[in-house]
Amino acid sequence: MKKGLGMEDIRRRIARIDAQPAEELTPEERASLDAAEAMDDGTTIALEELKLQLDEYSGRIVLRIPRSLHKTLKDAAAVEGVSLNQYMLYKLAR
Repeated sequence: MKKGLGMEDIRRRIARIDAQPAEELTPEERASLDAAEAMDDGTTIALEELKLQLDEYSGRIVLRIPRSLHKTLKDAAAVEGVSLNQYMLYKLAR
C-alpha cells in the first residue's frame, strides 16, 4: 500500500516544479501580446463613454466566403464541438 505524501514531500515536489523553465510564448503569441501592450496607453475610460463609442457597432458582420472555406470551418467547428459562430469568433480573436 502506498503511503500518503508528507509536507516535506509536497514541498520538494513543488520546488522541482518551480525549478522548471517557463514555457516560452510562440512567435504568434509574442506578437499578439506586444501589439496589445503597444495599444494600451494606460488610460481608463468611463463605462458610459465606452457604451456611447460602441453604439455604432451591432456586433454583426455579413461575410461572403468560398464554399470550400465554409465547409472547412464548419467541419472544424464540429470537431471542436462548438457552433460555427463560436469557432469563427475564437479563430478571429487569436
